[in-house]
Amino acid sequence: MKKKITILDVQKMKDNGEKIAMLTCYDYPSARIMDECGLDILLVGDSVGVVVSGCDNTLPVTMEEIIYHTRAVARAKPKSLLVADMPFLSYQTDLREARLNAGRLVRDGGAEAVKLEGGENFTDCIKAIVDMDIPVMAHIGLTPQSIHRMGGYRVQGKSEEAGEKLLADAVAIQRAGAFSVVLEGIPRTLGRQITAELSIPTIGIGAGEYCDGQVLVIHDILGLCEKYSPKFVKRYADVKAVMSEAVRRYAAEVKAGEFPAEEHSFS
Repeated sequence: MKKKITILDVQKMKDNGEKIAMLTCYDYPSARIMDECGLDILLVGDSVGVVVSGCDNTLPVTMEEIIYHTRAVARAKPKSLLVADMPFLSYQTDLREARLNAGRLVRDGGAEAVKLEGGENFTDCIKAIVDMDIPVMAHIGLTPQSIHRMGGYRVQGKSEEAGEKLLADAVAIQRAGAFSVVLEGIPRTLGRQITAELSIPTIGIGAGEYCDGQVLVIHDILGLCEKYSPKFVKRYADVKAVMSEAVRRYAAEVKAGEFPAEEHSFS
């Protein structure tokens, strides 16, 4: 039986050269299925706003929505480490609110760690939450909550100066106490450099093969979200086609009077 994974296990994976597998998850039935498939970390990401709620970006997602989805995933009692995103405005305004919202994700949502976006400018926030004994996963590079500053979803760290800034961010994050860091949308050589520099695990998403682990959005790998097609996404199944066929057959059988049949009715 799979044992419960903690942040200590995640660190051991890096130390032992074992790759870390992470996916987003937003609901109870998905969590039950996904937890049986060899994943190390489940992330209740603010990407739920895009792939589930139909928003154009992650900025409208609220604390209440993240808590709701985290609670649903937590009810599956996953052996995977359960991490929840801190949405926009849940930690940027002041440290007291950041601590309170991180605590709510743990107490009310059942999260075992939280993730927040930002580099050296958010080290005080990371340290404040870690000092509450809540593990923090950091996130640098292409940070979706910063799309307006970045001018959209653009690869970050391409110039030497920008790369050095991201490396400095990563080192500062580690010093502040983060147990891991997501590297998104950066050149693979920079992903390799940051991974080699840090003692904490790096989780890549569009950051190349040298990261200690990888994360993708579950709807992307299943072909359920057609809003965006990032270069770094690999589609592993076409669930949309399976779902469409089942719904069409149901509708056709209802229209034809073929469903429900006798075996689906009570006598």
